[in-house]
Amino acid sequence: MKKIILLSILASACIGFSHSALSEESPLAIAIHGGAGTIDKAKFSPEQEKAYRAKLSEAVEAGYSVLEKGGESLDAVTAAITVLEQSEFFNAGRGAVYTYDGGHELDASIMDGRNRQAGAVAGVKHVESPIKLARLVMDNSVHVMLSGQGAEEFAKEQGIELIENNIFDTKHRYDALLKAKDKLDKAKATTKSYQAAHNALPNNFKMGTVGAVALDKNGNLAAGTSTGGMTAKRYGRVGDAPVIGAGTFAENESCAVSATGHGEYFIRYNVASDICARVKYQGSTISQAGDEVINKVLKPIGGTGGVIILDTQGNISLPFNTSGMYRASKSNTQATYVGIFKGE
Repeated sequence: MKKIILLSILASACIGFSHSALSEESPLAIAIHGGAGTIDKAKFSPEQEKAYRAKLSEAVEAGYSVLEKGGESLDAVTAAITVLEQSEFFNAGRGAVYTYDGGHELDASIMDGRNRQAGAVAGVKHVESPIKLARLVMDNSVHVMLSGQGAEEFAKEQGIELIENNIFDTKHRYDALLKAKDKLDKAKATTKSYQAAHNALPNNFKMGTVGAVALDKNGNLAAGTSTGGMTAKRYGRVGDAPVIGAGTFAENESCAVSATGHGEYFIRYNVASDICARVKYQGSTISQAGDEVINKVLKPIGGTGGVIILDTQGNISLPFNTSGMYRASKSNTQATYVGIFKGE
């Protein structure tokens, strides 16, 4: 009888210990996006949808693998975004949209939640992975943002081999450029202005980005964003993706955010840092802050898009005000989630 009681006590102690160890385990989490917009399920074949979901899963797993092995959130963000940059599915890296003149200009940024260190590049044409160059700007330069030719000179100094711009050429992006220019030409015939004509373009020509946010075992957040920008953009246009506070923001005291959408709105309303400020100063949850900014600030004025948000407790929020957003997430308490359309 005494032996039975003793075994029962030991079993209870072991269960209590395992629960305690589990509750004290440091949260690990990552979320990614591949852009938001008018994503029509009816236009996806089963094979296409499967391929997109597989690529999103590959990217989030690549980032989570870094975290699971004890790596830093900055490395997880870089790993996940690199996978997306190498895919023609998304408007970044290999899948970048065309400028009005038929080329490609890429932007990216990354931010460290520990100390607000950040790096960004804008308008680069010959760099295969803009997010890796942004990371080098943060780590190895005295600046936050480098652009155009200067950014590429820095890339060469850092040992990055420059590539031909046509490596980013894809048929589906070129077809989109031709459609956008046709619409611009027709609108310009009546408006007499490129700016006014551009306002007539559907929003899907004005958005498309990839990004990631991550939390590592040390409780450090990081965020990164990469994009090919806006279809048929001109005059060296730069969107929100490389702008710290607009498209990317991270600080351990609040949250990490990567944005995707019509960049001009995200710049003017400082979307990424506004969300984190609401968490930090108003005590909002990331879900509350994200919903307020995306659906109550931006949506009424025509600002379309979405964000991925992560806090130091491992909570994840993925709000958007469009019909879809390519997205995925994973944590040590949540299995891999992949979504494309609203309501899933």
